[in-house]
Amino acid sequence: MVLRMGSPAPSIKVEDWLRGEPLANFQPGKVYIVEFWATWCELCAAGMLELMQLQEKYKDSGLEVVGIAADEDAPTAVEARTKLDAWLAEKCPDLNHRIAFDFTGEMKKLWREPSFCVGVPTSFVVDRDGCIAFIGHPSQLGEVLPKVLNGSWRTSNKAKAADQERIATSEPLAREQALKKPIDDRFWAAVKLEDWKTALWAIEEGIALMPDDLNFRLAHAHLLLHKIQDMWTGLPVMRQLVRDAIDKNSEDWMVSALDQLFHPANDHSRLPPAERFAMGKELPEHILALNPPQGDSPKFRSYPAVARYYHENGNNDRATELVELALQSLDGPEPVPDELKEHLLPDLLQALANYRGGKVCYGALCGAPQNHFPEVPKRGRARGILKKGVVGMFTGRFIHFPGVAAASRPHAAQGGSFAAGSRFVSCDDLRPHRGGSDVRREFAWRTSQSRRCSRSATATSIARNRPPRAGRRVRKCARSRRPVLRGED
Repeated sequence: MVLRMGSPAPSIKVEDWLRGEPLANFQPGKVYIVEFWATWCELCAAGMLELMQLQEKYKDSGLEVVGIAADEDAPTAVEARTKLDAWLAEKCPDLNHRIAFDFTGEMKKLWREPSFCVGVPTSFVVDRDGCIAFIGHPSQLGEVLPKVLNGSWRTSNKAKAADQERIATSEPLAREQALKKPIDDRFWAAVKLEDWKTALWAIEEGIALMPDDLNFRLAHAHLLLHKIQDMWTGLPVMRQLVRDAIDKNSEDWMVSALDQLFHPANDHSRLPPAERFAMGKELPEHILALNPPQGDSPKFRSYPAVARYYHENGNNDRATELVELALQSLDGPEPVPDELKEHLLPDLLQALANYRGGKVCYGALCGAPQNHFPEVPKRGRARGILKKGVVGMFTGRFIHFPGVAAASRPHAAQGGSFAAGSRFVSCDDLRPHRGGSDVRREFAWRTSQSRRCSRSATATSIARNRPPRAGRRVRKCARSRRPVLRGED
């Protein structure tokens, strides 16, 4: 049965309550926000402050906020709970609402799967009669919650249309996830063993099933070029990926293809230089035509990849200019969440320092030139936003390889789509997390659509390693001031 507006709210079945008194049943006359979140999701963490503010603002109106941590990264429930408890103690010592912990997947089955909403953060609002009033992204709560509290939301045409649109866009994605799951499982089993040929067979099966799936296409090229190093087969595959990216006129596809050719985390020694630059030449031109420097569209998603091409091609001035534009776009007309900004800044500053050949700073965060891209670790702690059984605002599944950017096309009905026009980048190893694959998504946000972290068990792709982020600030539940870009000698 589909969980939608007007449906009776499912029960709360969790393993433990880490903060607040246990909640056995929804009390008549009260309104509840049931918020699914995770500590690895930076935008979820940033949203904790808003939830605390809502709890404080509307507590006299009968509001109760219930946080559900059901997606923690850890091999065992004990480790996940310990990590979560430590995170809460450090980041949100003054938390004013309940936090429940579930490692069994029961809450996903009861709430997210029937609603086709498996990403995080996801907000469910339970009305005073115990029925669902809203399902969507927490950024919409500021508008929706007062209307739920005064009883006008569920009867409005806007609410009905939003819920219908959410289901219409989310359900096909959930079906697609189920279709891809067997391929994904076989692929991950092979990745764990570093059995690249078996992984390749799984990806080729996925491409046969969905030839226009960017994640499958990227994994295909990456395995051939950078893992198996079969240039005879890999070069034609890469050429076709570049041609398809240009024909689609898709910034996602073009940036992802460019990263395959020029990202420093990849070993390009087997690629003939002339071939590599010939394939890459058209991509920057088309990206800049699609997202011109004088336009208002965000530059931080695509310009760093274009800058790498120009840097390797000897045009350091152009590379520097593009990274500067990417940094400036963080303070553009479309606001970028502070948490995402802090996530992006270290790599942007590092690139700018390398291209300028000197120290650069953005507020209190600085970068100095480095001669080498750090080696990719064989094993380490993976950081991710994608996980088995999870789809949502950000969608896609990654393999923990270096040097691949990827994007998929989830829905925007619940407050925005994670992968619409965004790139998967960064992961620290090849180890899948509990129950599936996980990958931390950098540049995982599109200002026009996405304000959401999420995990998914579907489209398989590859993500690169991030260099260490020296000087990165650790935020608690508070917003940082807007810094000013400056250079230093």
